[in-house]
Amino acid sequence: MLTYLIRRLMAVAVMLVVIVVVVFCIFFLIPQWTGVDPATMYVGKTSDAAAVEGIRQKLALDEPILIQVFEFFKGIFVGRTYAAGGDVTNCAMPCFGYSFRSEQAIWPVLTDRLPVTMVLALGAAALWLLFGVAAGVLSALKRGTLWDRSAMVVALAGVSLPIFFTAMVSLAVFDYGLGWIDSGFVPFGDSPGAWFQGMLLPWVTLAFLYAAMYARITRATMLEVMGEDYIRTARAKGLSEPVVIGKHAMRSTMTPILTMLGMDLGALIGGAILTETAFSLPGLGQAVLKAINERDLPVILGVVLITSLAVIIANLVVDILYAVIDPRVRLS
Repeated sequence: MLTYLIRRLMAVAVMLVVIVVVVFCIFFLIPQWTGVDPATMYVGKTSDAAAVEGIRQKLALDEPILIQVFEFFKGIFVGRTYAAGGDVTNCAMPCFGYSFRSEQAIWPVLTDRLPVTMVLALGAAALWLLFGVAAGVLSALKRGTLWDRSAMVVALAGVSLPIFFTAMVSLAVFDYGLGWIDSGFVPFGDSPGAWFQGMLLPWVTLAFLYAAMYARITRATMLEVMGEDYIRTARAKGLSEPVVIGKHAMRSTMTPILTMLGMDLGALIGGAILTETAFSLPGLGQAVLKAINERDLPVILGVVLITSLAVIIANLVVDILYAVIDPRVRLS
């Protein structure tokens, strides 16, 4: 197990380096190839030539590509100093960039909004795993019954309905209409009860979409697994049905579910833009939307790095869970 974990950590380290290089190319190198000056993207096209030249010097855009990449890496791991003449700006590690429009480092902006997005993603993930997997398993065990057909109809509706439509309907019914839930966001430190109430509708709305997909994939996988020889052997040995389902069938069923969870959770931590916008949650999704409207490129760059890191970490956790569920993975 230790050897397997070391191999995975080394692969993660290599992937992080590759992602940082790719992100640098997307935001700095490719614009130069297409004839766009990256410096103007940081200060705006209407800025004067002196301001653009100052940004070019601060970002080392007038240096060779290898030096630019080195400065980019150095900023993430040890911090960076942006200097142009007598104007010096310090960005402490980890420096994911610096917004010269708002005159602030990107990392504090991201860490201020990241907890809201993480709570939204993790809370919704817990709900969609609980209800989606349970509904899928029951539908597979009761194949062809009224429960199976009803659950799959609801799942089809959940997959088909856009998230912003579901969010608007839930707000109209449960908040504005019935008044059962106050969906306004309140920081946890101000009132835990109001915070939970404000997060409940976003959790349920986001979980409804994903629970539908997880229910369908769980049902399909469970039906396939239940026809395997080792399941018939377990029953022939006299094992009870709960043991056959829980100990044998669910092990194989959880493999594709974990794969989906790693990708979905990692992407959501990068910002559930539609959900956060619909419920006015101050998360990374709102930060990205605001940065796009204001053309604040460093914020977008920082969120891209955070999203990539979240996907890598989520998949690392999934790989470790694979090894726990199926020991054969460690030997492959």
